[in-house]
Amino acid sequence: MTSGEADVIDLTAVRADTPGAAERVFLDSAGSSLPPRPVLDEVIGHLRREAEIGGYVAARERADDLEAGYGVFAELLGAHPDEVAFTDSATRSWLAAFDAVPLGKGDRVLVTEVEYAGNAIPILHRAQEVGAEVLTIPSDAVGQVDVEALKDLLDERVKLVSLVHAPTNGGLVNPVREVASAAHEAGALVLLDACQSMGQLPVRADDLDVDIISATGRKWLRGPRGTGVLVVRRTAADRLRPRLVDLHSAEWVGPDEVELRSDARVYELWETSVADRLGLIAAARYALDLGIDQITAEVRARAEHLRTGLRALPGVEVRDIGAELSGIVTFTVEGHDAVAVRDHLARHDVVATSSHLSSTRIDMTRRRIEGLVRMSPHYFVSPDQLDRAVEAVAALT
Repeated sequence: MTSGEADVIDLTAVRADTPGAAERVFLDSAGSSLPPRPVLDEVIGHLRREAEIGGYVAARERADDLEAGYGVFAELLGAHPDEVAFTDSATRSWLAAFDAVPLGKGDRVLVTEVEYAGNAIPILHRAQEVGAEVLTIPSDAVGQVDVEALKDLLDERVKLVSLVHAPTNGGLVNPVREVASAAHEAGALVLLDACQSMGQLPVRADDLDVDIISATGRKWLRGPRGTGVLVVRRTAADRLRPRLVDLHSAEWVGPDEVELRSDARVYELWETSVADRLGLIAAARYALDLGIDQITAEVRARAEHLRTGLRALPGVEVRDIGAELSGIVTFTVEGHDAVAVRDHLARHDVVATSSHLSSTRIDMTRRRIEGLVRMSPHYFVSPDQLDRAVEAVAALT
C-alpha cells in the first residue's frame, strides 16, 4: 500500500485517537478492537459520575443521550428507531431473537456452512427439544452460500434462515440480499449475524432486506465489550414471540396480566451498563462521522495488503474464501500450529489470533482445516505496520 493508495481517512488523526496502535501492530479487530478516545472518555467519564452521585441519578442525567442512541443506530443500520434494541452482547441479541421465533415439530431451520458455534449450539439444542430439523445450505464453488441450492431447500416447513454475514474464520462476505429474497418468497424469516460486519461493512436492514440483525459493539465498531445491538423490523415483529421479558420489556398491568412492549425494546432487560451503552453510542457516531463506505475501503485495502504479502511467503497459505472479501485475513504456516504462530507474533508485538475447528465446524471440516491464524486490520493500522506483521510471519518460514 503506497502512501496515496488509501487516503480517504486521516490516518494520523485516527491513530492519535488510538494510543494502543502506536505500541504494537494490532490485528485483532475481529476479536475485540481498540476503542477510540471518544469511546474511552464516555465510558470512564460516566463511571466517575456514577461514583459521585449514584448510578440512577447519573443515568437520568444522560436520559436524552441514551434515547438518542436509538436514532444513531437506526441511521447506522438502516432501520427505524423503534426497531432497535440494546443488549450486552451479540450473543444476547442473537439468542433473544432466535428464542422468539416460533418453532415446533417438523419445522426447519436452515444454516450455512460457515455457521458460528455460538449460533449452531442453541439452534441444535432447541431443535432437539421441539422436534425441529436443522439443514445446512451448501456453499458454492467459491465458498459463499449457494443461493440456488438454498431455493431447493426452501418450502413451507422452513421457518428461519440463519445467515452469517462475514464468518469468523475467513474473508468471506455472504450474498445477503439474494438469500433474503429467496427466503421471503418461501415465507421464512432471515436472522443476520452481523457480528463481524457491523463497523467494517455497510449493514443496513433496508438495503439487505433481512428481518433481524444481531451485532456486537466490541469488534469492528470499536465500542466497549459487553455491548450489543439488535434490529427487529416492524414487518417481522408480529411473527415473533418474545419470551425473555422483565419489567422493562413488559408491564405488570393486573394481578395476573402482563403487557409486552410493542417495539424492539421488548428484547431489552432492565439492568444494563449505562457507561458501556454510552460508549457504544459514541462508537457508532465515530464510525458514522468517518463514513462507513470510507471505512470499508480502508479496511479492504489493508486486508489485501496483508494477503499479498503473505502469499509471497514460502510455506504460507492464505485460506480466505468468497467472491467478495472482508477485512478478515486467515492463513496457515506449514509445520506450525496456529496457536504457536499467534504466540510467535505476540513476541514480535503483533496482535493476531487463531480460529479453530470447534468455532466453525461445518466449514472447517469441509476444508479439512484444524486451525487458522487470523489477522483483522482496521483503518488505524499503518502500512509499515502491515509490513512488520508480514516480516514476523516470514521469520517462521
